[in-house]
Amino acid sequence: MEGSLPSGSKLPSSRELGLVLEVSRNTVKHAYEQLVAEGYLRALTGSGTFVTDVLPDHVLWTRPRKTTTAGDTSAGTGGLSRRGRSVVAAAAASSVQWGAFVPGVPDVTEFPHRKFERITARWRHRPPAEWLSYASGGGHPELRTALAEYLRQARSVVCAPEQILITEGVHQAVDLTARMLSDPGDRVWLEEPGYWGVRSVLRINGLHAQAVPVDAEGLEIQSSRNAPPKLIFTTPSHQYPLGSLMSLPRRLRLLDYARQHRSWIIEDDYDSEFRFSGHPVPSLQGLVPASPVIYIGTFSKTVYPGLRVAYMVLPTGLASAFASAHGELYREGHLMTQAALAAFLNEGHYAAHVRRMRLIYAERRSTLIALIERRLGVGWIHPYDSNGGLHLVLQLPDSVDDVRLARTARARGVVVQPLSRYYGREPRKRGLLLGFACIRPAAMYEPLETLVACIREEIATVKCC
Repeated sequence: MEGSLPSGSKLPSSRELGLVLEVSRNTVKHAYEQLVAEGYLRALTGSGTFVTDVLPDHVLWTRPRKTTTAGDTSAGTGGLSRRGRSVVAAAAASSVQWGAFVPGVPDVTEFPHRKFERITARWRHRPPAEWLSYASGGGHPELRTALAEYLRQARSVVCAPEQILITEGVHQAVDLTARMLSDPGDRVWLEEPGYWGVRSVLRINGLHAQAVPVDAEGLEIQSSRNAPPKLIFTTPSHQYPLGSLMSLPRRLRLLDYARQHRSWIIEDDYDSEFRFSGHPVPSLQGLVPASPVIYIGTFSKTVYPGLRVAYMVLPTGLASAFASAHGELYREGHLMTQAALAAFLNEGHYAAHVRRMRLIYAERRSTLIALIERRLGVGWIHPYDSNGGLHLVLQLPDSVDDVRLARTARARGVVVQPLSRYYGREPRKRGLLLGFACIRPAAMYEPLETLVACIREEIATVKCC
């Protein structure tokens, strides 16, 4: 009645259950026969006893009593710590991660899965035993070597393979950095607006996040009487979510500030591979020798998010300690996947895939902009947009409730993120994040029409009130 044994579940044999419960087999058989007679179970000769597919009629209108499990409290989150409750209260991750216009999701259908599968198949039937056990050392050596070469060429990152640490996503990399380089109560600079996921990771570690505004040149360095931050989190190549590109003077000033105050810069090289005009922007990490920068990158946007492989480039003095702590705190693994990724990079498939996807995403971006300007007019795209990344920011009047607007659009099958949720304090600018990567140009018109209708209805409601 409660569903703890779903329809069709096979029950233990009467002999087996009798032994477990320490009762006679006949007692179990009589209980089974009674349940069969009442319509809860069905017995199949030679196969066993099963829960029926359809419950008896009287169960359909009998409301089952609510059961409680060990540790339940009446207050839902009553057993959580203060920081645990704060993380749950601020949670913003969407349960929908595919479709129009989900931001931050690449087109996973365009990835050369068969090619990657052939590489993986080289070891599937007889993998080295050490690849199937717990790992240590910061990641597969061949992947670290391949990444060092790729990052040097593509992102002007200066590093040796020993400085690279493979992690399960950017969140784990940020969590490890927070644990290793700061203590609860320490100050951290976060871009305002900025990625809510990083804010949640830092919050659970007990750090004090200070929101630092961004403008068209990126993070604005603050002169303050407060203690300098231990960590400075930034997305200089494509500010998330607004899209601005950090200027060279601002980069040099940030590096100088970090050195003077012994702060660490956490460079999330977000969407750096997908820049659709001009020359690629080199990393902050490689701009000056021995920079106080921890560089973080990921395969989530270039391969697919479910892969859960990211990487850190650490200063030489931190690399060994971070690798040791990573193995101690999280336990490493997925060496077969890492070996396949190394071969994918070394054989040139990865660079070819990124080049191809850059052309595809550029077309989708221009199509979406054209549709927006045709249906809403010029001036709706946020002015900080730097012609890169996998999403656009649609700016809205401050009087519009973008959270309610996003909720209305989702109810009609269109998934967007409200810009106001990326702010840590007031005032919050209003807007919508529209991802264009996982929707083909021909399929954009209908969901955009739905979104435009939602926007006009929301604006009309505000004017009426």
